[in-house]
Parts: sequence; C-alpha cells; structure tokens
Amino acid sequence: MIANEAPVIADSLWSATANPGPDCPPLFGEVEADVAIIGAGYTGLSAALHLAEAGRRVVVLEAESPGWGASGRNGGQVNPGLKEDPDAIEARYGAEMGGRMIAVSGGAGKSVFDLIDRHGIQCDAVRSGWIRAAHNDRGLDALKTTAAQWQARGAPVRVLQRDEIAQMIGTESYVGGLIDPRGGNLHPLNYALGLATAAQAAGANVHGQSRVRSLSPERGSYRVATVRGTVRARRVLVCTNGYSGELIPDLARSVVPVRSVQVATAPLGANVLTAILPGRQAPSDTRRLLLYYRLDAKGRFIMGGRGAYDDAGTRRQFEALRHASERMFPELGPVNWVHAWGGFVAVTVDHYPHLNRIDEGIFAGLGYNGRGVAMATVMGRVMADWAMGRPESELDFPVTPLRPIPLHRLRRLGVSAAVAKNRLLDGLGL
Repeated sequence: MIANEAPVIADSLWSATANPGPDCPPLFGEVEADVAIIGAGYTGLSAALHLAEAGRRVVVLEAESPGWGASGRNGGQVNPGLKEDPDAIEARYGAEMGGRMIAVSGGAGKSVFDLIDRHGIQCDAVRSGWIRAAHNDRGLDALKTTAAQWQARGAPVRVLQRDEIAQMIGTESYVGGLIDPRGGNLHPLNYALGLATAAQAAGANVHGQSRVRSLSPERGSYRVATVRGTVRARRVLVCTNGYSGELIPDLARSVVPVRSVQVATAPLGANVLTAILPGRQAPSDTRRLLLYYRLDAKGRFIMGGRGAYDDAGTRRQFEALRHASERMFPELGPVNWVHAWGGFVAVTVDHYPHLNRIDEGIFAGLGYNGRGVAMATVMGRVMADWAMGRPESELDFPVTPLRPIPLHRLRRLGVSAAVAKNRLLDGLGL
C-alpha cells in the first residue's frame, strides 16, 4: 500500500513489489549545499545524481519518501518524444531550439536505460519498444505522419499494419499503429528507488519526511526550511510536478493535476502469456481518453486510463478498466484482479513540459503530460546543467515564463467537462 494516501488509490502493485528503499532520514538542523532540490521523484533524483557526479554538494528534500508521487505510481512505460510531432515542435520553437528538444526527447528512452545499466538499477527494465495503437483510420493516418517525421530524422520508428499489430498485442481492436523501439517498460517505483540509491552513492544527501515549509532569499543564497531543518543553497531546483502544493502558488496553478488510475491482475498462466503481448511491448492507444497497458516481469497484466477525483468515480473507473481489458483480451478469461491504485499526472495547457525560472537562482521543471518516466529523467539532467552554470540559451529545453492557468480553482469542473466531451467523441469514433 502507498503510505499516507487515500485508501481508494493506495493499493499499488508497485508498492507491493518494491525493492527495499535506501535510508533517507528526515533533515535535522542546518546544512549548506551548492544545490537544494525539492522533490524526490524522477526529476529531482536525476538532477541530484548528475550534480553529485559532477562534484556538487546536493541536498534533496522529499515530503514523503523517494518515488512517493507519480514517479512510483505510473504505468512504467518509457515513451520517447513529446506530445507534438517533430515538425510542429520546430514550427513552434524554431529549428535550433526545436531541434534540441526533438533530440533530447527522442533520446530520452536511451537516457533512462543508460542510467539503469550504468548504475545497475534493478527495476525489470525491458527495451521492448513502445507501441502506439490506432483505434480508427483517423488515428492511423496521424500515426503515419508521426512515423514519417521521425524517420526523416533518422529514428527507427515504423508503421504497423492491422495484422502485425494484432499479432504483437494480441487483440483485434486496432486498425494499425506504429512502434518506436527506443521505448520499453520498467518497474517505476524500483527505478525511482534505484536513482535515489545511485544519487546517494555519488554523494547526494536525500532526506525523506522533510516537507519544505518555506523558501526565501537570504544573503545571496536561499533558505529552504522544513519542520526540523534548514538548507542554505546557492541554487534551488523545484521538482514537485503534480504535487506542487502551495509552496510556490503560481507554479501549482501552472499545471492541472489529473488523476490516472490502474488495475493489475495476478500473474497470468503461460498459455495466456503466449497470446497477450508476447514481446512485452508497452502500448498506448490513440483515443482521447487513452488506454495504456503492459505486462510486468512476473506476467501480471496492467491496464491504465483516466481516473476521477472522487472515490465513487474512481471505483467506477477501476471497474471500467477491468471490463475494457476483458473485452479486448478474451483470453484473460475469469481473471483475478488484485491491485488498483492511482495518482496525479501534471497536464499543461500547451502539452509541453515546462522549465520555469522562478527567481534568479530557482528553477522548476514539471508538466510531463503522461510521459514522465523518460522526460522527467532528462529534464532533471537539463536542470542540473543550469544549476552548474550553463546559460539558459544553451540548455536542451526552452525556459518559459511561469503562466498560471486562469480560473485554476475551477480545474476539477473543467477536467470533468473535458472528460465527458472526449468520452462522447471517442464513443462516436471521431
């Protein structure tokens, strides 16, 4: 179970199968650092690891424990790229910066797997590829455009026809798709715990149960205060994503936390595993309210999708995911569903991750729109580059103004309305 979480979304497969975590005691007393990092998810831990390996004094402050938020709850899919296609990225940001964004996002899967290999992280990582599955011809046409643009840039992406995707996934639900072999899947919480262990081994101090209460400038540096301790640092990285809270109110209002939920079976029998995802790829589909699913290392089937904010709605979504799984994969038969959990994905209005300068020495990175395993990892490296003195213009991701979303207090109503609209459009096949 996820500690200190609402019971309806706490029964996580990843928590139940996690490796022993590193010792991350609360911060006590006053310490000094070159860089203080708030948040021990993928972004913060990746930044801490890169900074510590470069010889910087790093202190990480986590309100709960490493990987407690989205980093330890997601589907474990390593998905390269950004939401928009490469041509659209270059049109928006220009050839130079857009090219850097395409390169860093397209290589984000490799960055994850390279870190896992280099540090010996035990997280069931599989470089099996990411499948995007088209539920109608319109979706397939869009995926063909995506594939052509990545192919033009040398990426090994290819289109899948109906028969091939049916064989790969084990369902007749799709008309085609594409596969990006740069992706794959892993145990998300064990990846986070492995990053924390690697960061500690490199010299970073990682503190759990150390929620930051205040952040303020003080004599040319910053004072980062928890209940029991204080860090004074020249630079601060805020890596709190969909769990940003009110420490920096405008930052929390720059994203919409949307609940994503998942259900998981007990390990499936060998006969079923020959029919469903025999290559262990990580698919997600082209619905507006997309479904994403995979098998874990023990042969458990995991299905995820959009959740609800209230308990009753969340339970209905769990049941809808179970029904969708059994409809798509009749081979599951009468299966034992043993886990159901959820957490918040940080969604941005423009569907791009945001790198924001909060103050002269404070940077924030957040808003991965459901692609956080790969993108949060590389964003942590980009933020580490800035903390070590790289000019903003030379970073691999643009620094954008912090823009709170208007009427953010009505976000739940807005999300509910958008979900209802998208469910209707998906149901009509549009």
